[in-house]
Amino acid sequence: MQEHFPKKAVHGGRILALRQNNTGNLLDVSASMNPFVPDVSCDFRNADLCAYPDDSYTALKEKIGRVFSRDTEEICVGNGSAELIRVYCNVVLSRHDTVRIDSPTFSEYDLSARLAGADVISGKDADVRILCNPNNPTGILTPRSEMLSILDDCSKKGCRFFVDEAFMELAARNESISDIRSENLFVMRSITKCFSVPGIRFGFGFGPADLIEEMETARTPWTVNAFAEAYTMSALDHYDELALSAAKISAEREWYFSRLTDLGLHADKSSANYILVHLGRNAAEFTNAMLKHGILVRDCTSFGLPESIRVSVETREKNTRVLEAMSACLH
Repeated sequence: MQEHFPKKAVHGGRILALRQNNTGNLLDVSASMNPFVPDVSCDFRNADLCAYPDDSYTALKEKIGRVFSRDTEEICVGNGSAELIRVYCNVVLSRHDTVRIDSPTFSEYDLSARLAGADVISGKDADVRILCNPNNPTGILTPRSEMLSILDDCSKKGCRFFVDEAFMELAARNESISDIRSENLFVMRSITKCFSVPGIRFGFGFGPADLIEEMETARTPWTVNAFAEAYTMSALDHYDELALSAAKISAEREWYFSRLTDLGLHADKSSANYILVHLGRNAAEFTNAMLKHGILVRDCTSFGLPESIRVSVETREKNTRVLEAMSACLH
């Protein structure tokens, strides 16, 4: 056993547990889902629960490949993004390899790297660089040109580059680098956020065929269940509709920024479907105060931001409700 075994990462999405202890109508703006999700029709009765899934997921990968113009040998699948992060780190990292992770960002990167025995650093060269784009929790988007420059630098230095694009479809898909083929690059995607189905648990990624083969070998067999496979196959038929979701989110986000300014609050210039709000006060206390108003926000203390919260961009009605509660808690 490791001398200092890492602690489990802290996440949002606590709404089910909280609802067990609250009788009111809780509004969850902590988990950042698409509020303008396409209408996906999926008949789960067609999912054969009496047979094991095809563990090669050939049909599913072919569907992903057609949407993203990638070969099936370049595609891996998993039980949500979190599994792919864990599998990637287990495959590419050895004990005391270095991983560059610049904070604040999604905590699963750090945990997965440490569980693989690696040392996590920031701001300098490493064996692997992990970058979330747009970043979570800031929502800041690194342009494609800069991402390609980082990839070029990694390639010259023999460094692997892991890019998490879980929120890209709700930001600016033309800034994605999922179309780039490089021996050093792995790009991860998810349907959780863009189709607002966290309960499905499905993620996928693109990379060189030899890396994908290793990840598919290391992945737990049959990790994508029949329901997740059936839903994803249907959802991908609506992939192009996500451009409309992104446009609606962008308009609502700009409105949100102006209202936060009216409240005297500073927010990072997000390009995603969530906003990092700097309170200038204790975030944990503010989060508890918001709960009393029936609103669950993401306390960002676990990101190393003890005076900030993250809120998802929702419909105008829900956003107004959140802002009214924030105003009450600030005064």
